[in-house]
Amino acid sequence: MPSDPFYKTKRWRGLRAAALRRDLFTCVVPGCEQPAYAVDHIKARRAGGADTLGNLRSLCKAHDHAVKETRTGERGNAGRLVVKGCFEDGTPRDPAHPWFTGGPRRGVQSSERDGSRTGGAPPHTLT
Repeated sequence: MPSDPFYKTKRWRGLRAAALRRDLFTCVVPGCEQPAYAVDHIKARRAGGADTLGNLRSLCKAHDHAVKETRTGERGNAGRLVVKGCFEDGTPRDPAHPWFTGGPRRGVQSSERDGSRTGGAPPHTLT
């Protein structure tokens, strides 16, 4: 939150720079590839989120605004990033896609249930 004095400290500037470098100055949302506009706490500081690289993500302007905190401290979309065409865990919604799992609740490909495997890389996830 911008009014938090932490965001004016040398420590924050260092963490922010490190997160941007780690994420190659690009939004971390799968398929976005827009330049990073902000570094966001995955779990908000108000909610006990740590000031560590593991709790930071680089976001473009659109994705940052999608999860921005309101004055009451509530986050847009409960802080989850939604990728068009993907479930919230980053897996594709298209059943024809080789990484399709049926969504985060199912978690098992239909091809795995019958003993075969379609191959492909594991789905993208946001951490």
